[in-house]
Amino acid sequence: MVWGKLSDKYGRKPIIICGLIGFVIMQLLTGLATSLTMLYIARIFGGIFTSSVIPVNNAYLSDITSEKRRTKIMAWSGVAISSGVIFGPVIGGFLSQTDIHIRYSIGLLHLDRFSVPFLFVAILGLIVLFVVMKWLKNTARVDKFTTKKVSLRFTFTKYFIVLLVLSFVIQFVVTLFETAFSIYGKDELGFNSNQVGIGFMLCGSIMAVLQPVFATYGERFLSTKKQIALGLFISGLSLIAFPFFNNEILVYALIIVFAAGGAMVTPNLLSAVSLTSNKDTGRNISIQSSTNSIGQILGPVLGTWLITGGFYYPFIIAGIIVLVAISTLFFLKNPP
Repeated sequence: MVWGKLSDKYGRKPIIICGLIGFVIMQLLTGLATSLTMLYIARIFGGIFTSSVIPVNNAYLSDITSEKRRTKIMAWSGVAISSGVIFGPVIGGFLSQTDIHIRYSIGLLHLDRFSVPFLFVAILGLIVLFVVMKWLKNTARVDKFTTKKVSLRFTFTKYFIVLLVLSFVIQFVVTLFETAFSIYGKDELGFNSNQVGIGFMLCGSIMAVLQPVFATYGERFLSTKKQIALGLFISGLSLIAFPFFNNEILVYALIIVFAAGGAMVTPNLLSAVSLTSNKDTGRNISIQSSTNSIGQILGPVLGTWLITGGFYYPFIIAGIIVLVAISTLFFLKNPP
């Protein structure tokens, strides 16, 4: 939230640069860490700074696009994120298994083959940082000579609160599903690691492919509000039906349906948030990002807790939560 407000005051570029510098340092410290304490410090430090990159980047995209093209551009941002989620673990796993015999210590820091994935990501971060510093133009939100202080007070309209609730629900349910499916697939369905991995790959790939499709052509048939409602309805029903099927093909089909519903919801929500205010775009998108993060934290916690009572519970309860969330759309009128 703070990063977004600062980007509204000082522009997007310096905040993105700050976040990227923190990201590179985090990856280096993580790759060279020799204790759990060092690892925690690196991740906390990285979390503070890298939390600025995605929301402020989306605010930047909002600044340079028209309202008509906003949903489409936000969808492509979602594609980039989904692609990273899909290919990141694959590349990281490959790099950690490479036959590179490195072993070198510098004080408390230690370099070995397990450091390779983190050093690789740090190098990528440096390349992106160079590109941003050289070619990205700043989108300053206020006059350079203003002396007005940055206010960290937040006021929420009913319209914005509804968008935050829906954002929380979709992220909460997606992470809950991913956590529960990894356990359910192995223990109940008898899936091996490859079969579970295919399920995750399908979920990420479908969301990556369909987000720009729905963003580009969806408004020709349905309004933003109706697309969100339909997406939630599809995702909710697929979750409730999920534990009643144990055939591998049908399970994958339901994952595809679930991901398709999520792909219809996510870019429309992000676009709607970006349109709530021209003055506080960065702040609003950052608040939404924080809301999403809370959902991503609570989803796995509730998912693992519910699955101890039975494999049906996490999917059915998550589906009901999504269907109930549709009722909040009745309060989703035009932004103030």
